[in-house]
Amino acid sequence: MPEHLELQHLVDLSVGSGDESVPNLLENKRPLIKRCPYLGLILATLSSLFFSLCSVIVKSLVNIDPMQLAMFRFIGVLLPTIPIVIYTEQPVFPQGKRVLLILRSIVGTVGLMLSFYAFRNMPLADASVIVFSVPVFVALFARVFLKEPCGIWNTISIILTLIGVILITHPPFIFGNTQLETNQNYNSLRGAIAAFVSTIFGANAYVLLRVLKGLHFSVIMTNFGAIAIMQTLFYSFVFGALCMPNCGTERFLVVCLALFSYLGQILLTMSLQMEQAGPVAIARSADIVFAFLWQVMFFNEIPSKFSIFGAILVLSSVMLVGLRKWALALPADSQLRSKLGALAQ
Repeated sequence: MPEHLELQHLVDLSVGSGDESVPNLLENKRPLIKRCPYLGLILATLSSLFFSLCSVIVKSLVNIDPMQLAMFRFIGVLLPTIPIVIYTEQPVFPQGKRVLLILRSIVGTVGLMLSFYAFRNMPLADASVIVFSVPVFVALFARVFLKEPCGIWNTISIILTLIGVILITHPPFIFGNTQLETNQNYNSLRGAIAAFVSTIFGANAYVLLRVLKGLHFSVIMTNFGAIAIMQTLFYSFVFGALCMPNCGTERFLVVCLALFSYLGQILLTMSLQMEQAGPVAIARSADIVFAFLWQVMFFNEIPSKFSIFGAILVLSSVMLVGLRKWALALPADSQLRSKLGALAQ
């Protein structure tokens, strides 16, 4: 699962878990927010830009296995959180939560590696749309494992997302053996399976994060980064995918991968400290727009009409989830909440 989606959930939880650092930071930023009331949304959009560039790098470095690229990206997850966990004096591996922390790290690692394989075997925009649909499926697995309610809006979002995924993947047993891709390097079936299974692992990672919501986010991210690095290093060694990137462009892009991942995380954290999670989730939908733009600019691939329509459906589902989350977070007597109508019910 992409770690920026998990980070959005973690920071949102930390606001309501008695962590005093976030409210203090909010108070310090009030004058800046007054001068630029949309600063949180701008930072969220910039975060999407950096994360989408990470996807471009993964797709471009064809000589490096996605498992090893995932290891480099997890270095970008671990390094920024070590100073935070030291400063806050949090227990790094707390008793009673260790099994859940390990399980959550394994699930998240597999999800991210599968998403990287999807980027390699599908057009960038198609893979990004499917991977980005993770939040829509969270309600389904939260209903199964945590017995949380799954209302009509969540059901509509899931149905729209599934239809969108079908249009994007274009399965032959529905559409016949029409070949939409001209790039012979793609294995669309393998990529589609990897992308969809990635969303399943990602949604379950969210569920595990909800169980671990009492822990400080730096503890969870530190365990995630450390365990993920060991896990990807082991996989790379077993499958013979461990290699040193070539000097020059490859090593530069590997450094950029870790750096962009770090910048995306920091900007997303700041945006969630300035703005509610619902509007930020909507702004994060720019990830899909950037993916279509990079696909045309860097890879000269024009998306098909099925991909565009499927992306619209998935994007609508993600925005519906964000709008409803925003509506439910508003005060009961808010005029904006009354304008959102049925979404706030």
